[in-house]
Amino acid sequence: MINPTDNDLIRETLGGNPHAFEGLVRRYQNRLMAAMIAVCGAVQEAEDVVQETFLQAFCKLDSFRSESRFYTWLYRIAFNLSVNMRRRKRPALASEQSDGRSELEIADQTPGPEEPLSRLERTQMVLAAIEKLPDEFRQVLVLRELEGFCYETISEVLALPIGTVRSRLHRARLQLKEELQAWFAD
Repeated sequence: MINPTDNDLIRETLGGNPHAFEGLVRRYQNRLMAAMIAVCGAVQEAEDVVQETFLQAFCKLDSFRSESRFYTWLYRIAFNLSVNMRRRKRPALASEQSDGRSELEIADQTPGPEEPLSRLERTQMVLAAIEKLPDEFRQVLVLRELEGFCYETISEVLALPIGTVRSRLHRARLQLKEELQAWFAD
């Protein structure tokens, strides 16, 4: 097949062709990884979530009903896994000392000769500020601003009323602005 759709690859996979699922993995792996780094705040944790997400998606593929986009369904699995992982790790994290460093990374952060270092620094500051947001605010902000999801899709992914999505996004933006205000005022 030339340029198969998600539904084509899903049909092929369910029809017994496991190589078709590889096409879905290749199509969404990097995007999902970038989103999970922002949600989880740690590269290793995001890698674990993404790997488990694709495993669960493969095992549960017959439950995908095409009522939403495949990526939305996949993201929902990843999001639930990240929430569950945070719940399991939370007691252990409370007793650990933080060195203040963030594990958030962006693909190809190395500035080119024409790109000033300050752009990289600003990006790292924004990501660190996003990481400091409470989970419920960070989740909505990542879905809207980094993933570009509409309010309806965010509502579906997070199983929240649209009004709650709008409210959390507003609060997340205010907290992010407050966190960054001192740095950008310089």
